[in-house]
Amino acid sequence: MRDHCAAKGQEVRERLGPYLGWTELNRLLEDRKLVRYPCTIAFDSSPLQPEEMAYAEPLGAQPEAGFRICVHPRFQTDLDAVVALVLYQLVAVNYGDFATAEDAEAFGSAAVGLSRDEYYQRLCELADQPSTVAAVAGNG
Repeated sequence: MRDHCAAKGQEVRERLGPYLGWTELNRLLEDRKLVRYPCTIAFDSSPLQPEEMAYAEPLGAQPEAGFRICVHPRFQTDLDAVVALVLYQLVAVNYGDFATAEDAEAFGSAAVGLSRDEYYQRLCELADQPSTVAAVAGNG
């Protein structure tokens, strides 16, 4: 599965170009050859677990109903971060519970042209960013 996810990530890169920004990400979400089910992006932390940065929230009992990829609002002004986070979630959209973290890393890293270790490091850096809520609470 990991090799398949990496190949799909490479296909994303080949079809959308070497730089995946906000515009390319939205084109990707519309491409049913690369993203099996309809997806939208919402900057909404309500369905996220503590310390979770993004989550592909199913919109119904069947995947055909689509997904709302919820991204923590703290990333709303960092669209490059949003791209990395959404790419990671797309493996869950495409493959459901069969997908592993390693599959998501293989897909995301190939799509953005990084090694799996570099992509994982990028995700770790994003996770280490303090949330606005934590920053405000810490200053009070």
